Amino acid sequence: MSGLIQKALETLHLSSPEQGAPPQEPDADQLKALREKYEKANQEHVFAFYDELDIAGKAALFDQLSTFDPDRINILADKAINPPKESDETPTLEPLPASASASLLDAKQEQKDEWYKAGLDHISKNKVAVVLMAGGQGTRLGSSDPKGCYDIGLPSKKSLFQVQAERIKKLQELAKTQNSLDAEPIIPWYVMTSGPTRKPTEKFFKDNEFFGLQQENVIIFEQGVLPCISNEGKILLESKSRVAVAPDGNGGIYQALLTSEARSDMRKRGIEHVQAYCVDNCLVKVADPVFIGFAASKDVDIATKVVRKRAANEPVGLIVQKNGKPDVVEYSEIDKETAEAKDSSDLLKFRAANIVNHYYSFRFFESIQDWAHKLPHHVARKKIPFIDTEKGETVKPDKPNGIKLEQFVFDVFPLIGMDKFACLEVDRKEEFSPLKNARGTGEDDPDTSKQDILEQGARWLRAAGAVVVSESSKTGVEVSPLISYAGEGLSYLHGREIQAPAVIEKSKGE
Repeated sequence: MSGLIQKALETLHLSSPEQGAPPQEPDADQLKALREKYEKANQEHVFAFYDELDIAGKAALFDQLSTFDPDRINILADKAINPPKESDETPTLEPLPASASASLLDAKQEQKDEWYKAGLDHISKNKVAVVLMAGGQGTRLGSSDPKGCYDIGLPSKKSLFQVQAERIKKLQELAKTQNSLDAEPIIPWYVMTSGPTRKPTEKFFKDNEFFGLQQENVIIFEQGVLPCISNEGKILLESKSRVAVAPDGNGGIYQALLTSEARSDMRKRGIEHVQAYCVDNCLVKVADPVFIGFAASKDVDIATKVVRKRAANEPVGLIVQKNGKPDVVEYSEIDKETAEAKDSSDLLKFRAANIVNHYYSFRFFESIQDWAHKLPHHVARKKIPFIDTEKGETVKPDKPNGIKLEQFVFDVFPLIGMDKFACLEVDRKEEFSPLKNARGTGEDDPDTSKQDILEQGARWLRAAGAVVVSESSKTGVEVSPLISYAGEGLSYLHGREIQAPAVIEKSKGE
């Protein structure tokens, strides 16, 4: 069975008829055709050890090689090793036009309420889905588990996955209440994993009974991989029976939606609005009705959330208008003068910091096959262990010897016109706290993530009229997402004294 068929079956949560059966040696004619394909591409070395493998090894290698197009790999390798000469012309950079931008820091409450109500209306009609990019492992955090399984140290001990699942559950409840529905609407959750994180992610969800969500509404699918290539453009073998591969980056979301059942499932459900975000932001507003309402009101195909850049030298990517198109520029790509430039309000002219939290119209996803091949592949030069096909020995290089190719999720931005793109500035302390570093780093680590949630809970309670008593600025209150999605529904605590640290897990009457 080919890898593509197997992956499709796994995506559908079906069992392969051959599951559990002993591996079969590949058909001779199919093997010959595959060998010829790689020989014509001058990548025949991937079969160097084939004849000495056992049946399981032959089947595994054949299955893996069948999922790749060596001619396409050659094209990508050539572009990576011999990149086209960059234009000498300096790109024109401008902030996004006012017509495509809004800020929750400045918007009137009436406007925010209007977006919120509209977003809940779309949710109540089962028109909203979320895609979670969850392919990363917690390696930097000292864990080999998927990052979404990580416990940042909250008093409740909830993982990132659980916190996000409970936000979805609460939002479904809010939409039901606002629109007086008989049953809760459904926000399907599409969880994109990588190869190494798929099985542990599936197990974690099953072991935790999908955190109160219906299993059929949590669709776990897998992003693709690309072979690692040598500095000479040759596909590297990890072992005698396996090609060295690497995930194709967060930009792999588009190809994964195209080749998995995720997009067709959205189509069957009648989804019109999709939010995509990264698993490591503990403050993320999943299926945010304000964001959905904002983007839908502008009838755009892509919208993005940003936070205000803290300082001119903060090393963050920026959402800009580049040569008249929406785009992202990295901090290293702009000079000091540009970074420090101010606008008429005495704010940084370029301040829209990218947080990888995007809205897509489903109609845009329906056109993936028309533009997915246009996305560039970025080069990451790495030390990649490989097996020497001449000596049969494993080599662990001490300097970069190869290339991993990846795509970025925002590379799609320039493919649409400015009239179909919008940007919403949100409050950093309410919506963005990334988990990137090991505990004790002091920035973007488990301790800062935990503290940001606790401080947010304390703010919500004080706004509701509660008295939060704390002996230290480093303590706060964890408010369960099942109690409040964004600070609402806490008025029953008015006048109550709450000693921090604490966990609010029960609502009024419980």
